Amino acid sequence: MASVFTRRIFAYILDFFVVSAFMWIVSYLCSLIMNPYDSSAVYQFFPTVLPILILVYFIVLEKTKGATVGKALMYLEVRSRNGARINWAQSIVRNLSKVYWVPIIFDWLIGKFLGANNNRLLGSITKTVVIDELR
Repeated sequence: MASVFTRRIFAYILDFFVVSAFMWIVSYLCSLIMNPYDSSAVYQFFPTVLPILILVYFIVLEKTKGATVGKALMYLEVRSRNGARINWAQSIVRNLSKVYWVPIIFDWLIGKFLGANNNRLLGSITKTVVIDELR
């Protein structure tokens, strides 16, 4: 079985596709309501819809289920360092860097540079870890 880090990357890619599908649906519905006569209007809603969906998706699923769709498929779960489920504040803060899919690279790089235990700065700040459910 692949390492937890590799599985986290695959989980993130899977989550990208899930959020992208929702983004297209929500953007299309918004464009139908706001400008039903211009089929290219759907693209105007991406910059607004995407960060909202990303935050809602990651925050709600990690808080309520302990994992996003990608993490669940990769048998990973987010927990507090003490083993408890994460709270709302932890979920919100640990997922702030996932907006627009780019800042997470800096979150990971800064975490690695500072020697963070779980490879991400915001994971260290919130005292959360991604655990392997297979163990």
